[in-house]
Amino acid sequence: MTAIINLMNLAHDVMDKVNNWLSVLASLLLRIYLVPVFWAAGSNKWNPLDADSSLQSTIDWFGNPDWGLGLPFPAANAYLAWSAEYVGAILLALGLGTRWVSIPLMGTMIVAATTVHISNGWQAIHDPMSPFASTSAPEAIERLSRVKEILHEHGNYDWLTEYGNLVLLNNGVEWAATYFVLLLALFILGGGKYISLDYWIKKHFRKK
Repeated sequence: MTAIINLMNLAHDVMDKVNNWLSVLASLLLRIYLVPVFWAAGSNKWNPLDADSSLQSTIDWFGNPDWGLGLPFPAANAYLAWSAEYVGAILLALGLGTRWVSIPLMGTMIVAATTVHISNGWQAIHDPMSPFASTSAPEAIERLSRVKEILHEHGNYDWLTEYGNLVLLNNGVEWAATYFVLLLALFILGGGKYISLDYWIKKHFRKK
């Protein structure tokens, strides 16, 4: 019995050492995953490096109550959303102010979920076999099947689907919620050891 306990303790010690090494990667992997997500979201709203890019379309969408979100102060909200995503992606890449920048990004995900996605339920893509499927998922899949039939009959279906399958977007809260959870984990973990400016800044000033 003692030998079994000693073996289990040894296994736990090994796992603790492995976890210490893996914890170094956890924040880095979260940041690497989230950086392109928010960089693309921010750049799609406005790319300051492109003279033809403008935030005006986002401002119009935020403010218009007929075909947009009908939010108050659309210009201010558009700039806040853009800066959280665009500047936030840069800071996440550097691991600078990781916990601080996670806060407005989580706020952005909450606003997106409650203003854009929540009326569509949970799923991002219609799938009646998945948990929390929309009540309209069976009808959506039926229409998708009809679209495929039409394209098989009247279009070059193989060419149209060469780089991906056809799906019906439900635009639910799934992705916003997923990004929120990842940001929350990053808020708890911080930028991580060795591979973030947060770590080296803290190491430098804590020594003094």
